Amino acid sequence: MEVILAKTAGFCFGVDRAVRQAVEEAAKTDGPVYTYGPLVHNEEVIKDLESKGIRTVSAEELEKLDGGTVIIRAHGIPKAEQEELEERGFRVVDLTCPFVKRIHKIVKEASEAGDTIVITGNKDHPEVKGIVGWCAGPAYVLDDESGIAQIPQDAPITVVSQTTFNAKKFKELVEKISERSYNKHVVNTICNATQERQTEASAIAERADVMIVIGGRQSSNTQKLYDICRSACHRTYYIQTPEDLTTLSFAPVSSVGITAGASTPNNIIQEVYTHVRGNQ
Repeated sequence: MEVILAKTAGFCFGVDRAVRQAVEEAAKTDGPVYTYGPLVHNEEVIKDLESKGIRTVSAEELEKLDGGTVIIRAHGIPKAEQEELEERGFRVVDLTCPFVKRIHKIVKEASEAGDTIVITGNKDHPEVKGIVGWCAGPAYVLDDESGIAQIPQDAPITVVSQTTFNAKKFKELVEKISERSYNKHVVNTICNATQERQTEASAIAERADVMIVIGGRQSSNTQKLYDICRSACHRTYYIQTPEDLTTLSFAPVSSVGITAGASTPNNIIQEVYTHVRGNQ
């Protein structure tokens, strides 16, 4: 049986940077260290960070704290929330992914210039909530074309995207927006790593009999990988750890593909790969 492991599987640049620097901060800081929400969307990574003294706290829990270091997660947070942390005297370490920070800058400047902001993505995702929070004026979030008609046409629009949004879907939504003759400026802010990961996953799924997608249940980019793979390979499984494989059987098949979300640690990917190869 052939086992095909995606070259792009695992930590992306932004996640690797955030995890590495968070650990470094905890090692050199005497006081308490918190992350404002999960640093990344992977339960195993969060457990490892907690073992190193980095505690994940919610906005409600943060209200009760007095001092310490607060790490802004890779997804970023709204401008007002960041300013409030600084005003309350927390030592703030901003580990927002640089690609997300770029979007913050784009929407801030465009909205201050009078543009209406349109964001393709999941309105409930923390990255999208953060982007909306950097807009100085109206912002609309689109997950499908149903909301396009609600966008007013009396002002120019700037279109951006959640970094982990489906690249094909982004293109389709931009085309639908174009049909309505908006005065628009489009910036494709889907990160290159996401596009490469989605393209490779699709190609592997098309040739594999079984596809395994590894990642946290709250991970938006992993869910999109699963959806892409599932459309090409009916036998696609979404797992978090190697233990999830114990109920799966891969016989009789000739090929199994493996990919993973951007916040999946390499050790978990390798354990899954070894398990599959050992159960041929």
